[in-house]
Amino acid sequence: MPRELIATAPRVPAFRPYDEPALGPTEIRVRTELASPKHGTELVGYRNDPVASRPYDSAWGAVIPKDPAQARASFPRRLGNMAVGVVTEVGSGVTRFAVGDRVFGHLPIRETHTVTEERVDPLPPDVSAEAALCLDPVVMALAIRDAGIRLGDRVAVFGLGAIGLFAAQLARLAGAAMVIAVDPIAARRELALAQGADVTIDPLAEPEGDTGLAIRRLTGAPDYTGGAGTRIVGGYTERPTQTSNLGVDVAIETSGSIGALHHAIRSARFGGTVCVVSFYGRDATGLLLGEEFHINQLTLRSVRAESLPMRDAPAWTLDRMVHVGLDWLRTGRLRSDGILFPIVPFNDAVEAYRAIDEQPEQSIKLGIRFP
Repeated sequence: MPRELIATAPRVPAFRPYDEPALGPTEIRVRTELASPKHGTELVGYRNDPVASRPYDSAWGAVIPKDPAQARASFPRRLGNMAVGVVTEVGSGVTRFAVGDRVFGHLPIRETHTVTEERVDPLPPDVSAEAALCLDPVVMALAIRDAGIRLGDRVAVFGLGAIGLFAAQLARLAGAAMVIAVDPIAARRELALAQGADVTIDPLAEPEGDTGLAIRRLTGAPDYTGGAGTRIVGGYTERPTQTSNLGVDVAIETSGSIGALHHAIRSARFGGTVCVVSFYGRDATGLLLGEEFHINQLTLRSVRAESLPMRDAPAWTLDRMVHVGLDWLRTGRLRSDGILFPIVPFNDAVEAYRAIDEQPEQSIKLGIRFP
């Protein structure tokens, strides 16, 4: 009997056997080759973090809290985000696939999948299974288009998971002259440098953890003009030093850490942009909006590839972003090598999944290979 990876309760991964149903006319059966979870949003649900009891209600356009006990009742829950596999059976009415075709799509971590043929797409022959599983973080990272990175900009990326690593590459493609990559995990910083970042920062190594100030130092030296140029206008004191250009033009937060968001704000220049990709599962303790955010006239921009319609619709759609992301992975314009790490056999999936939550320094984006 085939097995799937589930969470039986918050932070408790396990295998569960399942029966394969008979195929419907438009369904196909897929034998999984390689699969992967999301390390951000998916873990919020896996942990049953507080936001799990505050779901977004699309009719209201707002979060409507519910009884936390109802959120806990969502267990057991399947784990996993994307998978690549081979078609082993097809229904009588299937027209898109034949037995032996390789396919990929948003699917949980399990040995087989029985889905309608529209649920998956053909795997292009020149796209590896590893690259295909990176399509989801590429599309999520492509949402930084809304940050408006311009030629010659200085950009800092906070958090070098799969989304952050692709965001750093995309910032360069958008024309950034300087890309600063921030993460406490050495292997992630090394990969960011190999993929084209100019400099990396270990936030734990900075005095008092002040990553924001460290980034400002990287972009120049302060201009202490003292009282020179100060004038009184309508009873207000105008000081030229309040418009310092130190800091990055765009700070991108992909880590899901409130502390990182605070330092992303602290790192942005006067009038700069802070682009928030992350989904935060807890409250905002440590986010101080009475400091740089208040004084430096920053733009705080929330971005999300799946919030439709997009800001620049109808020119841009989710489908267009998927096609761009897949093409750039196929052509090597975006590098996926090294991002799927570690890759473990399915039999080790329970412990490997537990590790991405409890020992995140051991992974970038977990891959699970099937026999």
